Amino acid sequence: MSDTPTAESPLPDALRIASPAPLVDIGANLTHESFEHDLEATLARAREANVTTLVVTGADLDGATRACELATRFVGLVATAGLHPHHAAEWDDEMARAMQALQREPQVVAVGECGLDFHRDFSPRADQERALEAQLALAAESGLPVFLHEREAGRRMLEMLREWRDRLSDAVVHCFTGERATLHGYLDLDLHIGQTGWLSDERRGHHLREFVADIPANRLMVETDCPYLLPRNLPAKIKGRRHEPALLPWIVRELAYWRGESEADLARQTTQTAMRFFRLDEGTS
Repeated sequence: MSDTPTAESPLPDALRIASPAPLVDIGANLTHESFEHDLEATLARAREANVTTLVVTGADLDGATRACELATRFVGLVATAGLHPHHAAEWDDEMARAMQALQREPQVVAVGECGLDFHRDFSPRADQERALEAQLALAAESGLPVFLHEREAGRRMLEMLREWRDRLSDAVVHCFTGERATLHGYLDLDLHIGQTGWLSDERRGHHLREFVADIPANRLMVETDCPYLLPRNLPAKIKGRRHEPALLPWIVRELAYWRGESEADLARQTTQTAMRFFRLDEGTS
């Protein structure tokens, strides 16, 4: 997420491909300011690409509220509600009550984005752990699955999740970028794994190619994490470098290659897994 994406014109024709099967983008930051001027056009391009369901990430109270509003307005959108570790120092009793109220809304399908980020440490680690613990408690109480963020904090995340796993209905580590041992630790806890365009980044994601096939088909989901993490396997440049859901088929293409399977099979399986994980019915897409 080193680049700051900006809003730009529609995708070049060379980038407009459609998935052979409907896709679920499990992590789309559609409340980002870069989507303000063309959100409806962005959603139309996603539909053209056969990306039929979008999970809009709520990573702070304002973002989660707006994600819920978008999910109310647009067919095919659902939302998460949580506090990202970057903002963990903001967690207090008032926020806990507000998040709990949002998580009762029918459009909200997961607790999060919450977790640990020891790479940037924008919030003190003690605050990150406190906020994560509180949100795991909310998930245990509500029965909602958890949408987790983890960067360079795998050991501590695993320690905390081992204490909570029996009380959680389900959890996904979204945008997994860690090492093989950490991945297998999550899989041993029966967690799901989200994959993004990071896999196509030869500068920092190449290590994932060696073990991405280790993820069982029924635990794997796909996501853009847009407007961030623009894939580097695209055959044309995007002015402004804003990622969007219509590009998810390119991530599926890269992931299918390194897993040694067809794009169609991967699309079908990840969608089945996401629909089950987020408890989505056919009326959502």
